[in-house]
Amino acid sequence: MVSLLKLATITEKGVEFLSPHDGSPMLLTPEHSMSLQNSIGSDIMMQLDDVLVTTSPDKARMREAMERSVRWLDRCIVAHKNPDRQNLFCIIQGGLDLEMRRECCREMLARDTPGIAIGGLSGGEAKEEYCRVVEACTALLPDLKPRYVMGIGYPEDLVVSVALGADMFDCVWPTRTARFGNAVTKNGVLNIRNKKFASDFGPLEDGCGCMCCRSKSDGGMGISRAFVHHNASKETVAAHLLTIHNVWYQLNLMREIRQAVIEDRFPAYVRQFFAGLYDEKTEYPEWAVGALKGVGIDLASE
Repeated sequence: MVSLLKLATITEKGVEFLSPHDGSPMLLTPEHSMSLQNSIGSDIMMQLDDVLVTTSPDKARMREAMERSVRWLDRCIVAHKNPDRQNLFCIIQGGLDLEMRRECCREMLARDTPGIAIGGLSGGEAKEEYCRVVEACTALLPDLKPRYVMGIGYPEDLVVSVALGADMFDCVWPTRTARFGNAVTKNGVLNIRNKKFASDFGPLEDGCGCMCCRSKSDGGMGISRAFVHHNASKETVAAHLLTIHNVWYQLNLMREIRQAVIEDRFPAYVRQFFAGLYDEKTEYPEWAVGALKGVGIDLASE
């Protein structure tokens, strides 16, 4: 809805899109959204919500979108055919207005959905504002239901957001950045199109367990940086290989975070993560330092 907003008309009934292919009208209602997700057997189903970019200055429209999202959730709950085996998540809206977000949280929690999403972020807002919204929402959410922040994000976003109380994320970035020839690693993003990788026959990342980086003797493909460099501007196979690596990196990052939380060493893990990503502590992004300090994790300490 955000990406096609210029082609959409939003009313109480639903969202009417003009097809980007032939201009024909298409109506998506909360009920039809549920029917589609029921039919494909989604483990997690998302309500239809009225979402604006966070940077919108129209406060009245933001409130209308928030309140409509609550009403649409009620329609989704009624239309949901398989609540015993498919989990419907509500989506908290309200832009950057913390009181509106809290109001929406209270309304959504009263509907008692199996999981809760924080939506409408990653829309160009400052990272400090993003952190304030996530922290304000998670403070009101129940401990034993999954908290899903939609549209996030970079590795730093994941680590900081978990510290702020979030559990789940989704983002196109690992695959999109792969299309530009970038490999995500513990020491930052490598542009494999760079000439220096033309004769580098090491893996995309030493110690990585993805199918691309593992050697053939370990059941992997043994793909080298030089191979990806050679194909990066010529063949789509380079984007495919980098996608495999980048998605594995993000999933493994979340596995490591989860294990660190279970073993009660998450603050130390966070410090280790940022130390690997930046050469000096003075390079740490201020938004991350401030957000983490607010929840008791001091990046300056050893």
